[in-house]
Amino acid sequence: MDYVNGPGRHHLFVPGPVNIPEPVIRAMNRNNEDYRSPAIPAMTKVLLEDVKMIFKTTSGTPFLIPTTGTGAWESALTNTLSPGDRIVSFLIGQFSLLWIDQQQRLKFNVDVVESDWGQGANLEVLEAKLAEDRAHSIKAICIVHNETATGVTNNLAKVRQLLDDYGHPALLLVDGVSSICALDFRMDEWGVDVALTGSQKALSLPTGIGIVCASPKALEASKSAKSVRVFFDWNDYLKFYKLGTYWPYTPSIQLLYGLRAALDLIFEEGLDNVIARHSRLGKATRLAVEAWGLKNCTQKEEWYSDTVTAVLVPPYIDSTEIVKRAWKRYNLSLGLGLNKVAGKVFRIGHLGNLNEVL
Repeated sequence: MDYVNGPGRHHLFVPGPVNIPEPVIRAMNRNNEDYRSPAIPAMTKVLLEDVKMIFKTTSGTPFLIPTTGTGAWESALTNTLSPGDRIVSFLIGQFSLLWIDQQQRLKFNVDVVESDWGQGANLEVLEAKLAEDRAHSIKAICIVHNETATGVTNNLAKVRQLLDDYGHPALLLVDGVSSICALDFRMDEWGVDVALTGSQKALSLPTGIGIVCASPKALEASKSAKSVRVFFDWNDYLKFYKLGTYWPYTPSIQLLYGLRAALDLIFEEGLDNVIARHSRLGKATRLAVEAWGLKNCTQKEEWYSDTVTAVLVPPYIDSTEIVKRAWKRYNLSLGLGLNKVAGKVFRIGHLGNLNEVL
C-alpha cells in the first residue's frame, strides 16, 4: 500500500514542519485555560519581549497571530501598503512566487524581478530600479530571505545598503519563515521594516503561529495604509497591548506554552550558537551531496542555505520516486521538488532542534 510508510521511528527531514523537541511537546500537553485570566497576559507580555530577541531587534513590535506564514505575509502587506502601491518583489522559487501571487491578488502594483530557480535575487536590477526612481514611486521591497523550494539565501544586508546608497524610503518587507532562528538575521542592523516567520520552522513548534515584527517606520506606515484588513489588523492588537490583555482574538494556549519552551531551549543554547549549528549542519549536508556525486540546485556558494539543501538528480531519474521510496522503505520524509523543479530535485531540511544524528 502506497500510503503505508516503513517500520521504525519516522525521520522527518522536510524543510518544515520540523521535529518537535520533547520539552516542547510536554509543555503543550495541557488543558485549555481562560486567556483572559491573569496568567496568560502575564506570559504573553514576556513572550513578546523575548520574541524580539530572535529578530535581533530592540525597537520592533511583535505580533503573535494565530495563522500560518501565508497569513503573516498578508499581515505584513495589508498593514503597511495601499492598493495600487508599487512593490518590487523577487521571484526565485515557489514560495516567492506564492507571495507575489498574494501581492497581486491584493491589488498592489507588483514589479516582479525574476531569476532562474537556483539563483538569488537579482540585486543589480534592484539597483537600477532604485537609481531611476527619483520620485520614490516604489513603496516597498519584498524579498524572501531563504527560498525553501531551491535552497537559496538572499543577502539582506546588501539590499539595505542599496536602499541607503540611493536614499530611498521604500519599506523593506522580509519573509524569514525558513531563516529566522536558524540563519543570521539582524532586523535593526539591516533596517528591516517588517519581518515574519512561522512557528513550524526553526522554532520547532506545530504550525499555528505567524510571528510578525514591525519597525517603528512600519507602524507609522500602517496609520495611512488603505488596504482592507480585519483579522490581521495590527491596530486591534495594539489596542489590547495598551489594555494589558494582549489578545483581540482567542490564541492557542497550548502553542503559547510551546513557544515559551521553544524560546527557552534557544536561549539556553544561545541564538548565535544555534545559528552556528545550522551552518555546520548545512555544510555537512552539502558535502554529503557532493560525495554522492550529485549537484546542489543552488548555483553559487554565496546563495547556499543552511536550513535546506535542494539536490539535483540526473535527468533520467524522477526525484518524486526517490522521495516516495525513502518514505515507504526507510520511514524517511524528504521534501518534494515544487513547480519548475518538480521531479528534478529532492529537498533535505536541516533546520530546527536537531543535531548530527537527528
